[in-house]
Amino acid sequence: VPMPTSRRSTASDAVAADPVAIVRTRADALYRAAVECCRQHDRSAKLFQSSDPELEHKHADALCAMCDGSLAELSAAYETATAHVHPPDAEGWWHKANALWHASREYQRRHAGCDALSKRLATKHSPAQLAAMQMEYELEASSLLALRHAAEAYRKTRPELT
Repeated sequence: VPMPTSRRSTASDAVAADPVAIVRTRADALYRAAVECCRQHDRSAKLFQSSDPELEHKHADALCAMCDGSLAELSAAYETATAHVHPPDAEGWWHKANALWHASREYQRRHAGCDALSKRLATKHSPAQLAAMQMEYELEASSLLALRHAAEAYRKTRPELT
């Protein structure tokens, strides 16, 4: 049976034709990545407060790393989509999406800083270095909280998101 050669118009065709719709779609994806990133880090933190097996901790770390990578990739995709697009000021989601993008970048920066410091101080460390590490961890936790708040603020402008 021969396949039809005509192509149906889809919702994705409409999005491709509208640069603002592309930005909104990427902002929605960034929102979902931020929510999942926060969720996995919360889950991981709860695991580390218990005496669960080390193997579970290993997998929780891997899930967090995957979510962090997804957040970074979707943040870059949002940045690319917004490079030459400026939705009208009437678009309430636009400012919240930009705040979400900034929060995701700040989280990525803080997380990378913690990782670098942890690797550098993996073996020996002085009390001053421990204090610096504690400060970095607190700044990372604060940036994760800011990411959570930015995602919630964005969701309020897009109630159809789940």
